[in-house]
Amino acid sequence: MLIGVFTPVSAQKKELKAANALYQQFHYAKAVDAYKKVLEKGQPTLEVSQKIADCYRLMNNPKETEFWYAQVIGFTGHTAKDIWNYAEAARKNGNYAKAQQSYSAYAQAVPAEAAVAENLAAACTRAQDWLAKPLAYELKKVTALNSDNADFSPTYYQEGLVFTSNRPGTEKKAEVSGWTGKPDFKLFYAKGNDSTWQAPELLPEPINNKFQNGSAAFSPDQGAIYFTRINKVKKKTKKANTDPFSWVKFQGGNEYINRLEIFISEKKEEKWTEPKAFPYNKVAEYSVGHPALSPDGNYLYFASDMPGGQGETDIYVSQKQADGTWGKPENLGQNINTPGKEMFPTFGPDSTFYFSSEGHNGMGGLDIYAAEGSGSTWSKLRNLRAPLNSPQDDFGILFDKTNEAGYLSSNRETADGSDDLYTFKLVRVPCNLAGKAIEKIQVKPGVFREAPVENVLLQLFKEGDTTAVKAFSDANGVFSFPILDGVQYVVKGSKPGYLTRSVTVAPNCESTLDMIKMGMVLNRNTLNKPIIIENIYYDLDKYDIRPDAAVELDKLVRTLKDNPTIKIELSSHTDSRHSHSYNNLLSQMRAEAAVKYIISKGIAADRITAKGYGETRLLNKCADNVNCSEADHQLNRRTEFKILKVN
Repeated sequence: MLIGVFTPVSAQKKELKAANALYQQFHYAKAVDAYKKVLEKGQPTLEVSQKIADCYRLMNNPKETEFWYAQVIGFTGHTAKDIWNYAEAARKNGNYAKAQQSYSAYAQAVPAEAAVAENLAAACTRAQDWLAKPLAYELKKVTALNSDNADFSPTYYQEGLVFTSNRPGTEKKAEVSGWTGKPDFKLFYAKGNDSTWQAPELLPEPINNKFQNGSAAFSPDQGAIYFTRINKVKKKTKKANTDPFSWVKFQGGNEYINRLEIFISEKKEEKWTEPKAFPYNKVAEYSVGHPALSPDGNYLYFASDMPGGQGETDIYVSQKQADGTWGKPENLGQNINTPGKEMFPTFGPDSTFYFSSEGHNGMGGLDIYAAEGSGSTWSKLRNLRAPLNSPQDDFGILFDKTNEAGYLSSNRETADGSDDLYTFKLVRVPCNLAGKAIEKIQVKPGVFREAPVENVLLQLFKEGDTTAVKAFSDANGVFSFPILDGVQYVVKGSKPGYLTRSVTVAPNCESTLDMIKMGMVLNRNTLNKPIIIENIYYDLDKYDIRPDAAVELDKLVRTLKDNPTIKIELSSHTDSRHSHSYNNLLSQMRAEAAVKYIISKGIAADRITAKGYGETRLLNKCADNVNCSEADHQLNRRTEFKILKVN
């Protein structure tokens, strides 16, 4: 009887030992099956449930990870790390309420890390807000390029895309990873566009070879390719990572551990040369991968877990030297890198820097971020938000020349955590611009009434475009145009007898029912009639052009450019306080400073004259020794221009 009892227990221990061996060898796909067989033959245990949950975590399968860690934390004896892993998985699946509860539980269990957990709980609330109000992008899978396995990190090449995939049939004898149970990664090229794609083909040797290859970038002239290659080193190699590929989307196995390297190949006579190693590869100690070149080709950015970084993986930059070699890598610092993971750098057509991070408390998993700057200095970090980001992994973004469409990689809709290619485009919300053309008629000094101007020709231009949409103001001065959210426009108004006027409009429309309102104030082109330039202020006893004054002077610059045949006098006036000589000098210096600024903006010097009138042209009774309010004195302190000549 005892034999009958102990034999299954002994067999179960043997199967558990075999499952643990698979786990230690990074054969997570096989280990999961082995652990599940152990569970089928006995009672669920904390140890086995932890191992299954961890296998799914390492295989980047958040759905199964969340399910199994939910089982784990139901056992007495689970660890704070189990609570953390459950919270992370729940956040990756968009189950933010569960994630917040678990982050709070972790904060209680590990007070030293309470601030980190509380920040992530707050990030969950922010992510829910972003999902509720997504930005105006339309996403869809690139079904013609995606496979049942992983497809990611697209980059433009020739007439299509180069991307990474571990789809079946990439080699006659494709290695299958014990880590994920899937084939090796290779680089593919697909010719076409969103309308039609040809079948993806392997990049030829020597780019693709017996090694795993992926995450590529091309030089600006597409004469060189920089790509990631996997090298296997013994597990006991110096500083070997015990969790080597939770960040690179490649896999390890057996007695070896995989490390990333960057290789460079040049195209000569339409063939790729034998790839050369990036001089800062150091496969015995750390990984270097995910290359990206700045638009001018002078800086190479990459991800690495080399010693001395900010966290698990950081982004570094190497500058091209005068002799064509690459300089010593520099860490991008704390504005970009965190104690977590940063990787997959790319550039937009406007030189905006993009990368993915788990460390900036985003929506969950890898989020895509944008930054402004150059070289090794980057700032103004911003999360691209939903729908470009999701609770899952989002990375490898690629913008087209319009900067409003492109491709990205994400595992947001896959059951097993594998990645797909998505195309995206900005969908602008249509709305209406409602304007009114008016002129201001002076009733008395400092007091004006508004009068509509009818039959004004209004022309609507997209910023940088010379094609105009035209309309005329009605008897009430009213006009309207259909416009799109987020597009910057210039509205130009003109009518004989008036100065042409241009106004910039940057609409923010949330609905097609939104009405964006604007005013078009026109001034008559009467000779020698003063026109006040509003809101020109100077510091006490100073004549320097302040930033707020520069904004108003820029409007006069535009008026001069819109009316290239006029010549003007720009005058400065003071109140009656101080002496006549002082006021004359100060006003002249202020007028000259304003004219100098306008000339610096491209206006010919012979079109504008500076004149300081001091207190000689007061608009009211506030002369010397007259008791006046500050408002009355302010009325006299003004800057004006008048038309001297129309050619």
